[in-house]
Amino acid sequence: MGVLRIVPNIAGADLEQAKAFYREVFDLDIAMDLGWIVTFASDAGMRPQISVASEGGSGTPVPDVSIEVEDVDQTFRRAADAGHEILYGVADEPWGVRRFYMRDPFGKVLNVLSHAG
Repeated sequence: MGVLRIVPNIAGADLEQAKAFYREVFDLDIAMDLGWIVTFASDAGMRPQISVASEGGSGTPVPDVSIEVEDVDQTFRRAADAGHEILYGVADEPWGVRRFYMRDPFGKVLNVLSHAG
């Protein structure tokens, strides 16, 4: 037996707003849209993961979802330019990631990151 996917599920009543946000900021494609649930995906190769944390690191709260991107600075600019709430500015962390926190339209805290190197 092997885990094939791990998908966080975010409650949100406005799926059109979800489509706009996750496409605008992260360039995600719609993998499934049943009218009551929309699943976003990327063609980038991913490996199933789940994390459990007692804190978010560097004194931050535990985020709801972590999203690794190719260029964290570009993603930060897109989010900020679109007026999305930034909770923790871009920072190089001692464990080798560059990241920022933002809030999605449904109040979830997103940890947006790129690995150094």
